[in-house]
Amino acid sequence: MRWSWPIKSRNGNHRNGHQGNGHHRNGDDHNGEELNGFAGDACPDFLCVGAQKAGTSWLYRQLEPHPDFWMPPVKELHYLDQLNRTKRIHGPRCGDKRDASFLDSMQNLRGRFYLDLDSYGRLFQHKGACLSGDISPAYSTLNDEIIERVVNHFPNLKVVFLARDPVERAWSQLSMGVRLGMINKFDATNPEEVICNLLNPGVLVRSHPSKIVARWKRYVRPENFRIYFFDDLKENPAELRRSILRFLGGDPDKPSGGLKPHDNNDAGREKPRLTEKVRDRMAQFFEHELKACASELGGRAKSWPTRYGFSMLLFFCDLLDDSIDLLFWCDWIC
Repeated sequence: MRWSWPIKSRNGNHRNGHQGNGHHRNGDDHNGEELNGFAGDACPDFLCVGAQKAGTSWLYRQLEPHPDFWMPPVKELHYLDQLNRTKRIHGPRCGDKRDASFLDSMQNLRGRFYLDLDSYGRLFQHKGACLSGDISPAYSTLNDEIIERVVNHFPNLKVVFLARDPVERAWSQLSMGVRLGMINKFDATNPEEVICNLLNPGVLVRSHPSKIVARWKRYVRPENFRIYFFDDLKENPAELRRSILRFLGGDPDKPSGGLKPHDNNDAGREKPRLTEKVRDRMAQFFEHELKACASELGGRAKSWPTRYGFSMLLFFCDLLDDSIDLLFWCDWIC
């Protein structure tokens, strides 16, 4: 099936925070003028594009009760990666008319066979003066064409990516897949059976954060893109919460209802024990990606290769060799 891309007229170039005759939020009045072509600045302020099993549910739970945010009643909208899902959406929260209206609009939108970003933006009209966004880890798998269209349509959109050590993340995804019946049960102590499951496209496409980040950074302005690390969720969730809220424009000093930063419902879920033998085999499988993350993502990712005994020195030597080979090739072509 081929998607057709709608071309619709818009009221000016005021999408996603561009000023009209008035001003943007955060205390300034826009005097009833329309922003983004919609009344009330209807658009997502941010996307969290993954990674799966890297703290996205924790982030949704922190933002949902925060007074500076109005989050959709469904954590993962999946609109950008599953355009024509007609299955009825039931939100875990349906507390008022805004929630009911959102769910009805989302259902209608998902019944269309084309990417309608105007209507997608209007889903967020219920936020009023608050901030709102879409936390769908599957957006890490979007291709360049869709990413470019989304970012062009919402040029001030902020994008968050929660990165996790590829070995740990993949093991957590495999464990969840078995628990939910999405992956056939396998011998978790057999390294080769584990590797076979890592080659599952649904696992593999989510297991290369360096490529995911590179894809999104091609289109999102640097000041609007942030990488955060699951390592910090484990070690200092309060500071991670503070950093993300500040980036999104919320007040980190305001509490998220009665929820504490360290509250994480997913942390206590049982998963098969990762044996040393399987861990080493998985690390070998992801060796290049671990090193690429250390080089491209920086931050906490710098320590990922060394925790499996890999030397970054050899990685940079390989890069240097590749660069020299490329220079000789270009010189030969010339």
